[in-house]
Amino acid sequence: MYNFEALNEQDRKEMLNSIKANSIEEIFSSIPKEAKMANLGLDEGHDEIEAQKEIKKLANLNKTNYLNFLGQGSRKRYIPACIKDVASRFEFLSCYTPYQAEISQGTLEAMYEFQSMMCTLVNQDVSNASVYDAATACAEAILMAARLTKKYKVFVDENINPNYLEVIKTYLWAGNIELITGKDCDCDDLCAKLYQTPNKYGELVDMPKKNSKELIIACVDLMSMVLFEPPKTDITVGDVQSLGINLNFGGAYAGFIACKDAYKRQLSGRICGKTIDKNGKTAYCLTLQAREQHIRREKATSNICSNQALIAFCANLYLRKTGKTNLIKIAQSSYNNAHKLAKKLQELGFELKNKEFFDEFTINVGNSEKFLAHMKEQGILAGIKLDENNILVSATELNDDIEINEYVSKAKNLSLIRI
Repeated sequence: MYNFEALNEQDRKEMLNSIKANSIEEIFSSIPKEAKMANLGLDEGHDEIEAQKEIKKLANLNKTNYLNFLGQGSRKRYIPACIKDVASRFEFLSCYTPYQAEISQGTLEAMYEFQSMMCTLVNQDVSNASVYDAATACAEAILMAARLTKKYKVFVDENINPNYLEVIKTYLWAGNIELITGKDCDCDDLCAKLYQTPNKYGELVDMPKKNSKELIIACVDLMSMVLFEPPKTDITVGDVQSLGINLNFGGAYAGFIACKDAYKRQLSGRICGKTIDKNGKTAYCLTLQAREQHIRREKATSNICSNQALIAFCANLYLRKTGKTNLIKIAQSSYNNAHKLAKKLQELGFELKNKEFFDEFTINVGNSEKFLAHMKEQGILAGIKLDENNILVSATELNDDIEINEYVSKAKNLSLIRI
């Protein structure tokens, strides 16, 4: 049997001799014993062939042919094959950070285009070149509002995505900013009010009432902005997952923060600018560099040290490939499919909880766990449990009439009375 181990015992001995160490344990002797784990519980190592066989065996246990109606920030959408091909080119698929503008013009131009597209979609003046995800964008926007207003209390609508809220809580705890949650707040000493539309129930909601000098932050679904008027807020945040990004077990995604021009100097993350060089040619560079790599840390707008450049680039490619006309058709198709499914489920006796929604909705199924378990047995990921009775159901352009009818057919045996 061939040995495909990257390092064999002889290799290890030669490496130890070269650094004049007697054992691997000696290399880590400076680490306190109490800080080490006695036993990781790992099996004996396998060579490459055995490891590949074991991985394939485990992978075959996964079921991947479910009909997918899951949402709440992660949607299954059609992604043109060319996006992966272009984004996988070594010029873009790199860990290199584009500080040296003279050798990064292509990457910087793509970042600038991404910013421009985000501003167009959400009707704002300025955007950054992305942050980690929508949850991070929400939290960073609140910190931004606190710096602008010099107030350290924020209201967050109780119907925001619960995963986003957990990230916000962590940020605000570290930033000594008081968090108020609920349906609304009339306090005069807020730095901002943050709400989400569509919210965690899929409901399209109006902007909250603005008091005093507080800022309004909206967390939006970009695909919904194609059909609906963007909210006229001070700061707009969101995620680009719906724009050509694979589900990938929940990441990596990319968030964005867009705002009015007056607030641009408090934006976190990278910002790319467009200018003219000394020869009169168009040039791109990172600008408004207020991050902790550029200035004293206590004056930095954020400790985010990188953006999601490759993910943002994929969103850029998706929008370029799709174009305005097709993007409208995709959004309209998602809207139609979701409303068609909601209507059919209502006709079966299930209670729809929404007044206005885009492509996901909340429905009362009587017993969430039982309903979802039954549907999964039938090969359908039917939604996300919100509470004991209600689930969130999402439909995109991929959930055509065949899949909708399949969902309805399998749900037909589960009326509220039978549950």
